[in-house]
Formats: sequence, C-alpha cells, structure tokens
Amino acid sequence: MAVAAPTLPDLPSLSTLPKKPMPAGRPRSWYESHNRQLKAMRLAIALLHSGVYRPEQASNRRIRATAVRIGVHSPSDTTCRAVRSLIHDAANY
Repeated sequence: MAVAAPTLPDLPSLSTLPKKPMPAGRPRSWYESHNRQLKAMRLAIALLHSGVYRPEQASNRRIRATAVRIGVHSPSDTTCRAVRSLIHDAANY
C-alpha cells in the first residue's frame, strides 16, 4: 500500500524588492556564489512558509520539489546544503 505524500499548503505571494544590476568587475566565482546564496534564501523562505522548520525535514528531494513549485531551476547539492544551513540558522535565531 503506497502512502500519499502530504500536500504542502499554498505558498503566499510575497512582494519582492526590485532587482538591481549586479556590480561589474567581480570575478565569475563571486557572481556564482552570490546567485547561489540568493537562490538558497528564496528556497529557505519558501520551505519555512510551508512548515519546514528544521534542517532534517529538508531533504534534497523536498528542496527540489519546492524549487519547482516556486519556479526556480532545480538546485545543486551545494545549494541544498546552503538551504539547510539557512534553516538551521533561522531555527537558532
């Protein structure tokens, strides 16, 4: 007998700040790191809004499913670790 996965509540639509152009002249690794951090923050916020409050609740599969729901590209394993780190920091705040 298969167990159905729990459905996540609808995520509230949150207004975002207007985007600014990235500063020029930085090394490529800086831009990659910066964009990874932004994506991890978006995913962590979406997971917190859906009831994931501890890092052990945020598996790679759950993080990637959330990415699909909020419309961002599937995150790498490194980004998934960053998401769990942000959730851990939020839980200890």
